[in-house]
Amino acid sequence: MSPEVIAHLDAIKVNMNEAGMNAINIVLAFVMFGVALGIKPQTFVDIVKKPQSAILGILCQLIILPALTFLLTITFKNWISPMIALGMILVASCPGGNISNFITSLSRGNAELSVSLTAFNTAACIFTTPMNFAFWGGLYLNFAEKRMILPELDIPFWEIFKTIVILLGIPLVLGILCSQYLPKVAQKLKKPMQYLSVAFFILMVVLTFGNNIDAFMKCIKYIFLIVLVHNLLALGIGFSVGTLFKVPYKDRRTITIETGIQNSGLGLVLLFNPAIFDPAIWSNNGGMVVITAWWGVWHIISGLTLAYTWRLRGRKEANED
Repeated sequence: MSPEVIAHLDAIKVNMNEAGMNAINIVLAFVMFGVALGIKPQTFVDIVKKPQSAILGILCQLIILPALTFLLTITFKNWISPMIALGMILVASCPGGNISNFITSLSRGNAELSVSLTAFNTAACIFTTPMNFAFWGGLYLNFAEKRMILPELDIPFWEIFKTIVILLGIPLVLGILCSQYLPKVAQKLKKPMQYLSVAFFILMVVLTFGNNIDAFMKCIKYIFLIVLVHNLLALGIGFSVGTLFKVPYKDRRTITIETGIQNSGLGLVLLFNPAIFDPAIWSNNGGMVVITAWWGVWHIISGLTLAYTWRLRGRKEANED
């Protein structure tokens, strides 16, 4: 890819005013509450009772995906800018996406395992997201060719911790409490919230690119290719690990989806928080923002495509277990 296109991508300015930022925060918290409506305290107990598939899913999501994403960015460092690479590492450091439970149900995977992984990884991301991004992002900058003046990767752990607790942790707890003590209300809300979560994330992307659509379209082919390769890597990790350890086919589907669908909405919220990414320092982070935002669109498309494919093959694969 030409240096001009890469430079153009990094130079994209995505300015989010306070109203837009508040809207994105509310959307993310609302979606997380909807996901948590399908989670009960028993979900965490089930992880301990049937640990193999859950442990493999957690390892894929929290350890293997960030590590292999780092290797991917090093492999293609001559074709991507450091900002694009950091965007990929940020996405890989986020927990599973909010629509993974919905996609798993469509795929006829193990819905209980999907909910368990979503609950655990979302709770764990309070610590794992800043740690993974700081470690792998810092390691990347040590290997990256210095083709541009790069800001120091000084991660404000407390700000990230506070942001994740407010936007994911609190809605997660409230959703679990609603599911436990108001099951009828939770059951009525759960299905509409699954569909609304898709619409809400599209709204987040529109808010992100509203004033930069022309610049975005100039780089769309390049962005599409990067995210496609990265998403295929994530899906491949989940399916390969599940196959290697010979877990049931439904669990293999679930681990694949949980690893391949990332909560890139959280990544956008972190990027737009000036206390975390100071605009005065991170002035040319267009590559990070664009990659993170397009991930959120693409994983919906790839997840639905995978679900449709697996549903068509459902009868044959059901006999394999």
